[in-house]
Amino acid sequence: MTRLQTHVDPTFTPCPDPCPEAVRQLELRLADYLTPAQILKVRRAYEVGAAAHDGQKRKSGEAYITHPIAVAGILAELRMDVETLCAAILHDTLEDTPLPRSQIVAEFGEPVAELVDGVTKLDKIQFADKQEAVAESFRKMMLAMSRDLRVILIKLADRLHNMRTLDAMSPESRRRIARETLEIYAPIAQRLGMNRIKAELQDLGFRALHPLRHKVIAKRIASQPVMRREAMATLEAQIAHRLTQEGLPFRLVGRVKAPWSIYSKMREENKSFDQVMDVFGFRLVVQKVMQCYHALGAVHSMFKPLDARFRDFIAIPKANGYQSLHTVLFGSYGSPVEVQIRTEEMDLIAERGIAAHWLYKNIGQGMNNAQIRAQDWVRGLMDSQESAASSIEFLENVKVDLFPDEVYLFTPKGDILALPRNATTLDYAYAVHTDVGNHAVAARVDKKLVPLRTKLISGQTVEIITAPSATPSPQWLEFVVSSKARTAIRHHLKRLEHEDAVDLGHRMLDRALEQRDSSLDRVSGERLEQFLTEHRYRRLEELLADIALGNRMPAQVAQVLAQGDVEVPLRPNQGLVTGEQILITGAERGVLSFAGCCYPIPGDDIMGYITAGKGVVVHRADCPNVTEYRKHPERCVPMAWDRYVEGDYRAALHIEVDNKPGVLAQVAAAVAESDSNIDSVEYRERDLRISVMEFGIEVRNRKHLADVIRRVRRLSVVHGVERK
Repeated sequence: MTRLQTHVDPTFTPCPDPCPEAVRQLELRLADYLTPAQILKVRRAYEVGAAAHDGQKRKSGEAYITHPIAVAGILAELRMDVETLCAAILHDTLEDTPLPRSQIVAEFGEPVAELVDGVTKLDKIQFADKQEAVAESFRKMMLAMSRDLRVILIKLADRLHNMRTLDAMSPESRRRIARETLEIYAPIAQRLGMNRIKAELQDLGFRALHPLRHKVIAKRIASQPVMRREAMATLEAQIAHRLTQEGLPFRLVGRVKAPWSIYSKMREENKSFDQVMDVFGFRLVVQKVMQCYHALGAVHSMFKPLDARFRDFIAIPKANGYQSLHTVLFGSYGSPVEVQIRTEEMDLIAERGIAAHWLYKNIGQGMNNAQIRAQDWVRGLMDSQESAASSIEFLENVKVDLFPDEVYLFTPKGDILALPRNATTLDYAYAVHTDVGNHAVAARVDKKLVPLRTKLISGQTVEIITAPSATPSPQWLEFVVSSKARTAIRHHLKRLEHEDAVDLGHRMLDRALEQRDSSLDRVSGERLEQFLTEHRYRRLEELLADIALGNRMPAQVAQVLAQGDVEVPLRPNQGLVTGEQILITGAERGVLSFAGCCYPIPGDDIMGYITAGKGVVVHRADCPNVTEYRKHPERCVPMAWDRYVEGDYRAALHIEVDNKPGVLAQVAAAVAESDSNIDSVEYRERDLRISVMEFGIEVRNRKHLADVIRRVRRLSVVHGVERK
């Protein structure tokens, strides 16, 4: 590949005094790849930024402008374009200074203003708490990133410099920022293939969050025996000698695993430092793809590879576009050594990720592979944010999606799909296409029929079986792990549930108004419109759906609608589970949920309890928790089953049986013969003679449950059955 030669444009004039030394150093670095006119534009950004931040200081006591200049310096190392550099220098001006956006547009153009706006937090908006503010700012940044990937490059450079200067912050702030860096920003850098920035963010975050652990591991790495280091040097010489004999042009670099990487492996695999094998290793860089496999054969002919530790990320790249061959060798000197083999282009993308596009324009046509994958990932995230109930939920979705490991699967046609670790066949179905996921009923994994909740492992071939009548179930959310699957399921359920939510919310609000001697029909149109406007509802249906989902208390809404803001005394027993009951048919299941503490089924006496975010949760009237719930009558909803109820409902049975082989099969057969599905089984040994089994089953109503219990009791191996 063509390399850029370091040179300085002879027409370039360095920034004259009184420019700070940092600015002069930045301009000298930029002269290597930008034109004088572009450097002047960056210099103008510095002048505007310095004037805007005049008088502002960082926690360390330095002038604030030193921070954006340092951020631009990090991006200059990645050889980012002039718009990104200007935006980096101005990235805090909209947030922390009176500088208007219009001035940025006038002097530097709309693209620079868009980048600055994308990095700017939402400090001017009032949020319920710090967590919500952080989550909403993150959502805004990701939205801007979906329009222009350079937003995240500026944010990562900003975070990297903040981490480098973290010592000036209070201990509490250091821990909070370090945790956020390790949980969000370092994984994002990894997901975008920017391994160099990821590694430094992880190391700085680890040192700030666990300084003693970082110090101990760093000391252990530094104090490795001289014999071990001499062995590595000998090994390096042997590999270099063999590759030269093979006629391969190469670059061989020794590497040491970072403290955070070692700590993570020790924690996840419960290993000691000495048990982490690949602390040391080599990176072998060649010119062409076929030379990677040639080099692999050469090193394998010298040293035995460790079984099950070879990975071919060239044929099957990681989700972030990373490509390399990984092998672990048994050297002649004790511990195994990892060798990574890749081309120069792969090495560049492994280190720079999406930034490699701006660093070397001649890679690929337009965007590199890492950028294409990054844009697909961000596009998927932004699809998920539309169905997220809140910014906090969206942030949690992103955290889940920043998976460290992938599972590689084959379609029946031989194409490869990468999914998160622990992905199920249903995740695979949604990865193929949303419509395939929505209508999935089962799958064939390596030609064997399996259920949708089956977890997948790398190398399997998966085929999805669909049915036109099949639709997503709320239970699917319990076992899917990919954000695309969760988003698609929630979107489908919300669309189906909206009408049910509006209907249930209407009934709940009507009942609350009746208790105040009013009704929805008697509320004036002006008062209703005023309420909707004040609470940012576009239509009455949105308010009613929010009531059903537990986001608005019907009693509070009724209070305002019936009598304005004047407090009206409740009628006797008002709010308690008395009076007119709301009848449920089972069709409202997308809006209602059934308590796992008592598993109500049709025929039981029931009540509802409003829980924020969950809507109405239905409990049996004799549930032990109901006593506590009745202390909050405004949240209690009188409910009963309608005459005709549809669907199956979960029930739990506590069964005592003989402790001998074959008993489980007999009980399962009896349940199946009763036309009931088994959802779960827990088997607990009580003593040598008696065992206890807890069955989760699906029944239509109390009569159906009684039939199941009767049939199970008839078994000679059963000593007792009771509903849990």
